[in-house]
Amino acid sequence: MSAEMPRGCRACGAAGLVRVLDLGKMPAADDFPLLDAPDTPPNPLAMDQCPACGLAQLAEDDTVTSEPRGVEPQALRDQAAAALVEVDAAGWLNAHTAREFGSPHGGSWLPLLQSRGCTVTEKPADVVIDCFGIMHEPDQRAAFHERAAATAADGVLLLQFHSLAAIVGHGQWNALRHGHFAYYTLRTLRLLLAAAGMRVAAAWEFGLYGGTVLVAAVHGPAELGSAPADPVVNRILDAESALFGTDSETAAIAVRTLQQAADDQGRTLRAWLERENASGHRVFAYGAASRAVALLHLAGVHRSLLTAVADASPAKQGRRMPGTDVPIIAPSELVAAQPDRVLLTLPDLLPEVRTQWPELEGRWVLNPTVHD
Repeated sequence: MSAEMPRGCRACGAAGLVRVLDLGKMPAADDFPLLDAPDTPPNPLAMDQCPACGLAQLAEDDTVTSEPRGVEPQALRDQAAAALVEVDAAGWLNAHTAREFGSPHGGSWLPLLQSRGCTVTEKPADVVIDCFGIMHEPDQRAAFHERAAATAADGVLLLQFHSLAAIVGHGQWNALRHGHFAYYTLRTLRLLLAAAGMRVAAAWEFGLYGGTVLVAAVHGPAELGSAPADPVVNRILDAESALFGTDSETAAIAVRTLQQAADDQGRTLRAWLERENASGHRVFAYGAASRAVALLHLAGVHRSLLTAVADASPAKQGRRMPGTDVPIIAPSELVAAQPDRVLLTLPDLLPEVRTQWPELEGRWVLNPTVHD
């Protein structure tokens, strides 16, 4: 549903938000039109940052969510299984009941928890899962309180997020998209959990998406002024301080580097596609991902430069990339076309696609440059 622009910070309500990234008007990243259907009007896409709690957030969103359900990548399934092994080894899965706040991108940890003997419930649970779900909530303050209320008094909330430090450190500006309302540092996450009566007791880092963090949060007052007992939490906080500094102005300067990354990547992709086209190469892409929408738009991509985008989701096949005339096809059509180059829009998919389609070996391109 459409989300209203907040009067202040989506989490703490503070005024004076600072604009740190502005991509102009973009097609809705969750609206993949049919081939002959008109585009919906583009909408502003920008990121603001709160000087009080530090939350980086979607400035406004007037789009209407209509995202075709995607197929959960193998990398995400593998990471979920690996995460539960580590969480269990640390003693956090002594649970009888489980509850999950899902993500619109699909995937669930509940089958893994059920295989460990947990019963799924809608009541306050021993273990509550939120894997990339809470960022989709326009009202962040309400979302954190809802998850705290869903966690039993002696239970644990396992919350995983794509780290803002990774987004900035790797120049992942296209993590910003309509429908993604919040981007967290661990420092900010601790503040938001504290406001909901919870504290971070442990954390784990994973390489998915260039850097994700999983936290175990429990009920109880947070000691934000003292060093956490968990060494991983301390390490992450130290790394964030090195990247963002200790004040809001320094943090905003760091996040603003995403603007240059966006401009550079859009120009580079356009130049690479034009060069490949001039060389007579047929270029396709794999992964009709929401984060690819802004990149293709910035690069001004059309079918003469990019023939098609393949995707494993049947719901997206037969449609087109928003804001372009580039069709979305099935992987079997990609293989049959024997392309010269295949731009992989989600690098985490590389092990999976190389295994599934060995016929395309040597044609995958992760980071196109004008010099390769």
